[in-house]
Amino acid sequence: MEIFENINQWANAHPVSSNIFKYIIWIAFILFSITFLRRLLRKKLPDSEIRYKSQKAVEFFGYVLLILITILFFTGSIKDSVLAIGLLTANITITLQELILSIAGSFYIFLVGVYKPGDRIEINKIKGDVIDVDSIYTTMMEIGEWVSSDNYTGRIVKLSNAFVFKGPIYNYSKDFPFVWDEFNLPIRHGSDVELAKTIIVKIAAENLSEYVSKSISDWHNVVNKYYIENAEVDPTLAITMTDNWIQFNLRYIVDYKKRRYTKHILNELIGKEIQNTDGKVQLASATFEIVRIPKINLEKNNSQ
Repeated sequence: MEIFENINQWANAHPVSSNIFKYIIWIAFILFSITFLRRLLRKKLPDSEIRYKSQKAVEFFGYVLLILITILFFTGSIKDSVLAIGLLTANITITLQELILSIAGSFYIFLVGVYKPGDRIEINKIKGDVIDVDSIYTTMMEIGEWVSSDNYTGRIVKLSNAFVFKGPIYNYSKDFPFVWDEFNLPIRHGSDVELAKTIIVKIAAENLSEYVSKSISDWHNVVNKYYIENAEVDPTLAITMTDNWIQFNLRYIVDYKKRRYTKHILNELIGKEIQNTDGKVQLASATFEIVRIPKINLEKNNSQ
């Protein structure tokens, strides 16, 4: 009891120091609680998505509580707090525009569901898989750049959340996790066109049926949700006559993460089938036709 009396007397004698001490205790307690709850959720929740969102929620509400306690301790009342918030906002709006936009962007991302960890997006001309979203930054594992197709470069990119207000956001995963892809196959003039068409259509149907069946229901949901016309999800083949060859254009739907692998499989299988046609179907390459060879006059000089 004597210890508490001494503490009380000290607090009454030094009110400013006492308030600062109480403030530090509260801050330490809240930070400890945030860390403890995050670790507890990491151990208790097996689902990675639920665990991630729960940890972010604890972190968000913890920091909001820190801000409120800070304002109350240094203003003394709710009425003064409102005034303090107004003055603080007026003073820092211009100097901290980017930070304010980043924090507002984090609210927008979570509330609207622009993207989430695990989505593949392209924003501010940077493409990658989202691996974390905090109150200021979106962290992505970059794809593309000097690496062909949609492969990881190995670089981790931190991008300000403010960019959600500054330009378009391309999401490969939200609502419809499929993309349309295509490749062109040049066939030599004189080849059996019907046989070539049969080979391409058959291999496309055998290897793309899984993506087609999975994408149908997702595409119906997109049509019902947005103002958009229905689209063809089955593979389609278009033939174009050119000066050098007959061009076969195969357009198909595929999982956005398997675009490169699927194109490799289609090219490999179609190439093998064409080789087995014994020359009935031949791949074409760039050719040059010499229309006229100029005459060359050679004169022989006789020397004595």
